Amino acid sequence: MANRPAFFVDDSETAFVKVEAFDFTWFAGTALARRQMSMRSLHDVILRVHPESRILEVSRMSQVNLGVQLSAFNLTFKTAKFGKIITVECAFQASKVFEYGGPFLDLLDKSSFDAKRDRRLSDAGRLTGFRFFGDDWPNDPPTAFYDWVYINALSRHSDLASAVTDYDVFTDIAFNPQKSINCQANSVALYVSLVKRGELELALSEKSSFIEIVRNRNFVTINQNYKRLFDN
Repeated sequence: MANRPAFFVDDSETAFVKVEAFDFTWFAGTALARRQMSMRSLHDVILRVHPESRILEVSRMSQVNLGVQLSAFNLTFKTAKFGKIITVECAFQASKVFEYGGPFLDLLDKSSFDAKRDRRLSDAGRLTGFRFFGDDWPNDPPTAFYDWVYINALSRHSDLASAVTDYDVFTDIAFNPQKSINCQANSVALYVSLVKRGELELALSEKSSFIEIVRNRNFVTINQNYKRLFDN
């Protein structure tokens, strides 16, 4: 068994995203078929609890092409200043600032896989913040910068941005909240919620607006299981 979160577009006034963790059967192994079996197991449990859910797996393991395209490893954007096309993953990793180094801008020219696995990211000490093309971001709230990069990229792909609003629950079978805090499924849920509330333009207008939104109303947990995992 495993326990993983799902991210629900929230229709309340208190948060943009609701997070609920579910116990489901885990199929060990890194092969695509095994990951997809685990994903289907998680989705089956979600549907038993919330039968009206429209669920989308957001990862390279998704069985829906939209979900694969929305993977941070695949989702790209073009920088206005340099006209450079980069993935969300490379932008995120190349912007990290640590106690003893960073940002490592050469990661912008690497593949998403190589950027994420670069040894300097684990050897440079504590993460202190982010610097994105000269613009400094704090690492509190902890997911703000990642969500901002992801949502900016998604908003520039009109076809993907439109299609994703047909769903209201998002998962990422590779995301383990005991090991990381940034999750592309949460970013997508936040994007859809901002769109449905008519607040996307305001959120992306400037850094301070986005940080304020994420700090105050990004998500709420609806069971303690996920809160425990997230706090670890």
